[in-house]
Amino acid sequence: MSKADKLGVSASFARAQPVGVSSRRAAIAEATGAPTSGVLPPSEVPIEALAHNPLNLREDLTDLDELAQSLIVRGQLQPLAVATRMAFMEAHPGQTDGLGRAPYVVIDGNRRLAAAQLAGLKTMHIHVNDALAASAADILESALIANVHRVDVAPLDQARAIQELVDVHGSQAQVAKRLGKTPAWVSQRLALLNLTPTLQEKVETGELKVEPARRIGRLPQEEQETAASESMNAVNPPRQRTRPTPTVNGVNAVNAAPPAPTPTPAPTPRITIATDSPETIADALTAHLTPDDLKAVTELLVTRI
Repeated sequence: MSKADKLGVSASFARAQPVGVSSRRAAIAEATGAPTSGVLPPSEVPIEALAHNPLNLREDLTDLDELAQSLIVRGQLQPLAVATRMAFMEAHPGQTDGLGRAPYVVIDGNRRLAAAQLAGLKTMHIHVNDALAASAADILESALIANVHRVDVAPLDQARAIQELVDVHGSQAQVAKRLGKTPAWVSQRLALLNLTPTLQEKVETGELKVEPARRIGRLPQEEQETAASESMNAVNPPRQRTRPTPTVNGVNAVNAAPPAPTPTPAPTPRITIATDSPETIADALTAHLTPDDLKAVTELLVTRI
């Protein structure tokens, strides 16, 4: 099945343009009283005219207090990308719960809308683009891509958004191209979805860090708990107790036997690499590292791309 068949419309939401007025849109317009054409969209609307996108993947709108304060002090620096209620209802006839009677649905900017409501703003600047709502897939893809690129989206929410894009486009390579990322970047983030439910919960709480979690997600699930325990113990090593000074009748013992000397660790071997070319570096690492260490270094380098 082609991507166009999956989406039901053209694959490119960037090129999608409304063509005429469909029978569904005409029916919605008649029911809501919203005009279908000939009206210039506003650039600023009352905040109650805006509804959150029910398809927004981000379950938790985090750190709203700081963003609300920024909106109060600096104002709104970027308009919200919205679609008209009519376009949203046409694309999502079964996804209208929570819209109320708001004439616009926020496609990109749901967190800013929540912060603005918290800050008590009366109006917000918007950019109306019904082309983004030309189909259900288009409006969903816009929300997915926005969530993938945001730094404040939880890693697992980002991974779920990427997986939905893979389901639409058919391959990780196509999604990487659409996002402007490498296939390795996409693969690393999807690895979180291979973790056991217990480890996914630890990633969400921060107990298991994201970078090692992506590496652990590539392991068979029966090996993941052990690897995660080793990673968490390495990050949070147990505290060492300080040996008390020997005393005699409450007074420091002058002639007490000295503590056993701490063994001197063996010097860490060093690798000298001539940076003539990437091939030279690869040859030097291969010659000096074990296969397991070489694999670990490769994974660390990939995460820095």
